[in-house]
Amino acid sequence: MSRDRGRIAEISVNRKGLRDFAISERLEAGVELKGTEVKSIRAGFANIQGAFARVEKGQLWLYGLDVREYEKASFYQHEPKRLRRLLVSRKQIDRLFGISQIKGNSIIGLRLYWKGALVKVEIGVGTGKEKADQRADLKAHAVKREMQREVSQFNRSRG
Repeated sequence: MSRDRGRIAEISVNRKGLRDFAISERLEAGVELKGTEVKSIRAGFANIQGAFARVEKGQLWLYGLDVREYEKASFYQHEPKRLRRLLVSRKQIDRLFGISQIKGNSIIGLRLYWKGALVKVEIGVGTGKEKADQRADLKAHAVKREMQREVSQFNRSRG
């Protein structure tokens, strides 16, 4: 049985995590899911907003991933905000544990996506941004957007 692992389709993005944290490193991890969770995700009922990960007892766990209950399930239902184990290698778990012990570092769930038939989560190691840093990023983004607008307007008038 071969799986098409080439296609990537985004399910959910943690925009607040990208805004509030300076991401220094990104890592792809598998997510251990139950059957009703997969069906609910296929229906589009997943939200990674506010998700974070921790290393506990030698395992990497994802907190705050919200997968709504699957309405068409029979008697078995999953909890929407239960802990979910992330599937990464022992070497990566040890490394993430060391990084997360440094003051100010956090492991944040950045996005949830399909990679072929598998659900993957992108986690990032980041440090929290101050309000001034966030304002500076917004200002730089606005300046870049304005510059692109001026260039396109100039090019349209020329030709």
